[in-house]
Amino acid sequence: MPKLLGVLCRKVPAIFRRLHLDSYYKTDISELIFLNNRAIDNHIRSGSLASAHQLFDEMSLRDVVSWNLLISGYKRYGMPVKAFELYSEMVFQGFSESPSTCSSVMSICSNNGFYFEGIQVHCRVISLGFCGNLYIGGSIVDLYMQSGFVDDGLKFLDEMPERNDGVWNSVFRGFCKLGLWDEVIRQYSRVKFDGVVLKDLMVCYLLQGCCNGNFVIQGEQLHCHALKAGLVESNRFVANALVDFYSACGTLIDALKSFEVIPYNAVISWNSIVSAYANSGVLFDALECFVRMQYWSMKPSVRSLVALLNSCSKSRNLVVGRQLHCFALKLGFDCGSIHVQSALIDMYGKCYEIESSFNIYEECFYKTRECCNALLTSMLHCTCAEEVVELFKFMVDEGIEFDEFSLSTALKALSGSSFVSLTSCTLLHSLAIKNGLESHIVVSCSLIDVYSKLGQVDHSHSIFEGLRSPNVVSFTSIINGYARNGLGRECLKLLKMMFRKGLEPDRVTFLCVLTGCNHSGLVEEGRRVFESMKSPHGIEPDQRHYSCMVDLLGRAGLVYEAEELLKLSFVKDDSFMWSSLLRSCRMHKNKVVGQRVAKRLMELEPENSAACLQVSNFYHEVGDSELSMQYREIGMARHLVREIGHSFIV
Repeated sequence: MPKLLGVLCRKVPAIFRRLHLDSYYKTDISELIFLNNRAIDNHIRSGSLASAHQLFDEMSLRDVVSWNLLISGYKRYGMPVKAFELYSEMVFQGFSESPSTCSSVMSICSNNGFYFEGIQVHCRVISLGFCGNLYIGGSIVDLYMQSGFVDDGLKFLDEMPERNDGVWNSVFRGFCKLGLWDEVIRQYSRVKFDGVVLKDLMVCYLLQGCCNGNFVIQGEQLHCHALKAGLVESNRFVANALVDFYSACGTLIDALKSFEVIPYNAVISWNSIVSAYANSGVLFDALECFVRMQYWSMKPSVRSLVALLNSCSKSRNLVVGRQLHCFALKLGFDCGSIHVQSALIDMYGKCYEIESSFNIYEECFYKTRECCNALLTSMLHCTCAEEVVELFKFMVDEGIEFDEFSLSTALKALSGSSFVSLTSCTLLHSLAIKNGLESHIVVSCSLIDVYSKLGQVDHSHSIFEGLRSPNVVSFTSIINGYARNGLGRECLKLLKMMFRKGLEPDRVTFLCVLTGCNHSGLVEEGRRVFESMKSPHGIEPDQRHYSCMVDLLGRAGLVYEAEELLKLSFVKDDSFMWSSLLRSCRMHKNKVVGQRVAKRLMELEPENSAACLQVSNFYHEVGDSELSMQYREIGMARHLVREIGHSFIV
């Protein structure tokens, strides 16, 4: 009977008020407080938070439960500031908190960014002697992890006498938020020693760590543990996490298998498999799943639409992209989702439809950072450097928050433009320092690049020296800067520094080093670097590396060696390289090799006016006027006219 009355009171508040008043005069003080607390709880459950607070204010006597109920009510209905104010008033009035109070308040602080207040509550917990409480301990760990104080969080974790799955979930959630994927896997081994049973939420966090940290083997092992625990077939969130994991690893077959075992394929499941195909570049398979999803009356979400649009961007598929745009218009996603708008801007930009990108940007009600970044990259892709700088200036003037990608895109546009100057570069550099973005790799590499293009290699070097943990990309940027300015020996020094730091250069790094050797005439050093690519580094030189070596050898007068290298390479039919070698033969007046090179060039480019003219000039340079005139007449007979250059300078 009391249980039935409680249900009726929650459903019909008027019934409760009458019962509450009837019993008010029939009870002693403790029972009265109990009835009032129950009344507050019923008001909160029925959604009448104002009525609950009014009753709380009318209570002449309260206990800790009264305060806990109202604090939890404000927390439940998304009013954390009011909840914390109530807690402060509770302490001020001399009420001693219960473990439930501290746990609830710590949760409010960690979930809403009240980190300083949370640390104060932690001090209060210590004074009350509640640190040994499992739930309070989990809330404290969560607070420190969410606030970025990882060391403090792990220190408190070590001091806890007992740890359950909720505590470890707080740890893994913090690591995932901060992008510390290595730590996710490292700390998982401690979970096993604690004897904690693997549950669904923990598996999802761990799979996210394996996915983003590229820990394929550990992810597969975790899949086995989840299967053994019976979490895959019974829990669609775990199955969806497995779909995301395998799609990120590029194993679509395993992603599809994980999708097929989901007991009830909800929208989130379909979104996962559509995104898996789209992110792997299999656009038409993704579209097939997208159509099947709607056949089963599943309405697509923003996630699947954005994944498909991103796939269209990568494959430059404008036709499908436009169809998806129409679909977004039909569902109302184009104006209701910043993510869809940004994906549309990016898709049209990658397909060189920059006017369409700009039109969508203009239709955005809020000019957010995401939309601005999409338009910035689109305009840079379409070589609209001046417009990129103007848009970035608009972001700064209008107070639109920019990030490292916005600034990096503006610097790239500036470095590739005709109006680049040391003043403009310094202004953007100052902006990066002011906003704390200079330490980001993308910004520092862009600054190194633009300063080196201006000949300010010292500035580039100082930025590089300021990096705490330079990676392969930052090393490649500074090496390219030195190579651009003809400082080949500095390039070689930096390459050795990479080896000392245990970094493995990629093919772009080697290309930059070879370019530096080429510009500095370092033949022996360039030859050693080129030979070291295959062994011990296991990198097969491509067309750019061979072109650089042919040019290096040719400039040094080693045209015989350059010819042999070109003949034996897989790029032996590249007319550009034979043209480069012919220029070297002409420069060193080597008629023997030059005749063979000229013959090969004409075989590859018989209809090219520039090739005919180059061969004619070569023979004229080595003193064979007859052959020179002959090739010139061949060009004239074929009506080959060299295209006249154009200039914007008036």
